[in-house]
Amino acid sequence: MSPRRADPKTRPALVDIAARLLAEEGPQALSTRRLATEADSSTMAVYTHFGGMSGLVREMVHEGFARLQRHLTCVRQTDDPVADMALLGRAYRYNALANPHLYAVMFGGSSLAGFSLTEEDRQHGRYTLGNVVKCATRCFEAGRFRAEDAELVAHQMWSAIHGLVALELGDYLIEPYDADRCFEAQLIGLMVSSGDALDTAARSVALSRDRMREEVETVGEGPETAG
Repeated sequence: MSPRRADPKTRPALVDIAARLLAEEGPQALSTRRLATEADSSTMAVYTHFGGMSGLVREMVHEGFARLQRHLTCVRQTDDPVADMALLGRAYRYNALANPHLYAVMFGGSSLAGFSLTEEDRQHGRYTLGNVVKCATRCFEAGRFRAEDAELVAHQMWSAIHGLVALELGDYLIEPYDADRCFEAQLIGLMVSSGDALDTAARSVALSRDRMREEVETVGEGPETAG
């Protein structure tokens, strides 16, 4: 095996490059020759690392969710579970903005054309939602949220944040209702709709903003998560 093929940086580089090409130019841009050129690697690298192009597309989805999980697990469990919940929302958004091309592939924003994903592949990333389910349960136990189905609350949080992030990535949110303003209001609204009081929800959301850099922006990024 040549040193180039053995380079540990080649695998994550191929994932990022392929996601960018797929998102920006469509599946016709994905060829072993194009990927090799962009990654300064050999045309065999895709087969060496992924077994072929379908394996590479599958790895994009898996890597995208792995990066999301790394960001979510940076959120510490504190005595303010609503602040923790808001910070999970911030971590979700931060990951999407840091890895926009992978994010598009993870959630079907990019056409995969002939590169097929199984239903198992598409549902692979659901494990990341467990972070939100656990936090919702803690919010119930603290008396901050109405005692409901924790998984349903987690899905409501996910769908709301995901919708805003999709609009933000598409440059649809502009002043005076830009992404930051809408996001802050949405976090408070989500906590209130789940049962929290407006004043305590606002304080917890503000606290989560103060915690953002130390817990997510600094800790959540590593060499392999720079999207």
